[in-house]
Amino acid sequence: MYRLNADTALIQTVDFFTPVVDDPYDYGSIAAANALSDVYAMGGKPILALNICAFPRDLPQNIVARILEGGADKVAESGAVLAGGHTIDDDEPKYGLCVTGTVHPDKLFTKTGARPGDRLVLTKPLGTGIITTALKRGAALPEHVRGAVESMKRLNSGSCGLFSRLGLKSCTDITGYGILGHAYEMAEKSGVSLEIDSRALPFLEGAARYAERSLFPGGSCRNLDYYRQYVGFEGDGDEDFRLLLATPETSGGLLGAVPAESLSACERLFAEAGQFCRIIGRVTERREKPLLVLR
Repeated sequence: MYRLNADTALIQTVDFFTPVVDDPYDYGSIAAANALSDVYAMGGKPILALNICAFPRDLPQNIVARILEGGADKVAESGAVLAGGHTIDDDEPKYGLCVTGTVHPDKLFTKTGARPGDRLVLTKPLGTGIITTALKRGAALPEHVRGAVESMKRLNSGSCGLFSRLGLKSCTDITGYGILGHAYEMAEKSGVSLEIDSRALPFLEGAARYAERSLFPGGSCRNLDYYRQYVGFEGDGDEDFRLLLATPETSGGLLGAVPAESLSACERLFAEAGQFCRIIGRVTERREKPLLVLR
């Protein structure tokens, strides 16, 4: 974030990745939504985007066109302008965006503003990472893939706007570090602890099924190996469930720390807007561990 003046700050972000689904249009849409999410996670509005493209020379032009079309449509949906970009040759396709957004400095969401008593609100179900991994391994059911694609393509703009109306201060999006990693970051930067009720966590249909079959991406193990030291798991639990909580998400939802007195208004606003939200825990005074997962 770069403050221009008392009323305007710039948000600058970049994100791109290899294909997570088979359909090129969906891939472009998902990659764009994922990149735009960083702006929404800070309470901002995207205004400008640039394509980042790395494509094999022999990739058919109609596939390239569909990837770019998916990204362009998602940028247009956000209200931003797509102003070109840059392309290089690469053996494996990669696509994403560099995004510029704006925000009023007083309305900025950060990871530092969570306070004891706040409630944790999640705006998308979890499970995109394990479902897309199951797809790559030929084990995912089409209906589960469709649900994950729909979730990944959904912009976080609506949730961002509703959180802004509530005067939210602390927020992050759930992406590559999984719910465990991003919740830990919020706890650590805010100097508090977070309690997550595992029974309240929403998952996309199929996610638990693939977890039982241990169809995890490699990032799940790396994330859990690192963040385990910061997490207190209540009860014995099973390792597959812990891995599921550490599984990277693609274009995941926002995790906001909503003051308790605003919780009813939060639920009402999301319901009226037809936006998903789920209360998954609360913020407490700092304890021995920054993050506690209740069973």
